Parts: sequence; structure tokens; C-alpha cells
Amino acid sequence: MGLDGRTVVVTGAGRGFGRAFAVHAGRMGARLFVSARTPAAARKTAAEVAADSGAQVDAFACDLADPATVRGFAEGVAARTAQVDVLVNNGARYLQGPDLWDADDEAIADTVASGATGTLLTVKHFLPLLRASAGADVVNLVSSAAEARNHRSQAHPAFYAAKAAQAGFADVLSHRLRPEGIRVISLYPPDFTDGDPLHPRWDDASRTTDDPLTARSVLDCVLFAIGQPRDCFIRSFHFEQL
Repeated sequence: MGLDGRTVVVTGAGRGFGRAFAVHAGRMGARLFVSARTPAAARKTAAEVAADSGAQVDAFACDLADPATVRGFAEGVAARTAQVDVLVNNGARYLQGPDLWDADDEAIADTVASGATGTLLTVKHFLPLLRASAGADVVNLVSSAAEARNHRSQAHPAFYAAKAAQAGFADVLSHRLRPEGIRVISLYPPDFTDGDPLHPRWDDASRTTDDPLTARSVLDCVLFAIGQPRDCFIRSFHFEQL
């Protein structure tokens, strides 16, 4: 399944899974729009994608905790394309520390705003472009931290709260957009290794059950879901954990 002729938007593309997805989507022929919290990070990924595959890619700064920059990102994309076929909601701040006092008030507010409010506003402002597509997909990188009674992560409670809110939003969004043919696909991975999509071993398929989950495997789940016929609505991926 290729992405030729499809327009793909990726938030949080400056590093990790967002960067990996952007690089791989470029190789598959997508027209890309990537964002990161800083302009430099977004431009770096865009340059890597263009150098790697020759894909057409535009970079934007977007702080998901700042509504004005979310609107600006959507407006910038709308000025360059008439539709969006795949929106990948990957960006969200991670906050470490199991105790509430492990983070100050500003960090807590920023974490909840970027993960929860940021996802909601991103979908809101890209929805006209998604509706213009013949078959749009909204992909949400949530987290196993959003699963009920999953206490494995040492993330701060604010991260748990943000991801639980993101999961609740994805659930109702899937129900309400399905009549329009827009699929909402959410992934709930545990911690996984990022790897480097530009490294020659990125596509190594020799991983075993003893190896940690990788960004490549999570990416393959996304590609499987968006590659299905339009009558197939895969709502979520949950991953077995020890």
C-alpha cells in the first residue's frame, strides 16, 4: 500500500515516532506537512525527508499547548492544499515523575494542554480539509497509560490525565465522524524504542518476541489500518504487555 497522491499531516514530527512516520510516508509518495514545537526542529525533519525520498514537504512550528499556533498551522496547510487525507496526532508533551510534586504547575498545565486540548483543537481546525478528502483518516498516538488500571508507566499523573482525555475524545470522535466516512484510529502502545528511520537497519524484520516494541512496528500498524478498504473501521490497537 502506497501513499502516492495522498496528503499527510504529522504533528510532533521533530523527533521519535513523528519523525519516523514522516520519513516513511515520504518514501511511500505522500505530500507532507510536518510540525514541531520549534521551527528549527520542523525544518530539520522536512529537510531529512526531502533529502531521503525527494518528497514534497512543508514545515511549520506548532506548540500544541498554544491554540493560536494550532490555528496558524491549519491555516498554513489550508493555504497550500485543498484537502488532508491522513492526520497523525502524534505530538504531546511527556512528563516524568510518579508524584504530583515532581512537576511544577506550569509543566502540568502544559502537559495536559498539549496532549488533550492540543489534539482536540488540531482535529477541529483540520476538519474542513479532512472532510474535503474522498477518504480521510485521523490517527491518534495515545498511550497504554490511557488504558484503565494500567499503572506500569512512571509518567507523571498529568501525562496519564492528558492521555485519558485524548482517548475519550478519540472514542466519541470515531462515533460521530463515521457517518461521514472519516475513520478515527487510535493506538495504545507501551513505551517503545524509536530507532532511526534513516539507519540502514530501520527496516530489519528480524525482531523477535524477546525484543522491545519498536517505532517501526507501531508504524506498520498505522499503515495497515489506513490501507484497508473504506468499509473497514479499525478503531484501536492495544498491545500485549508483560
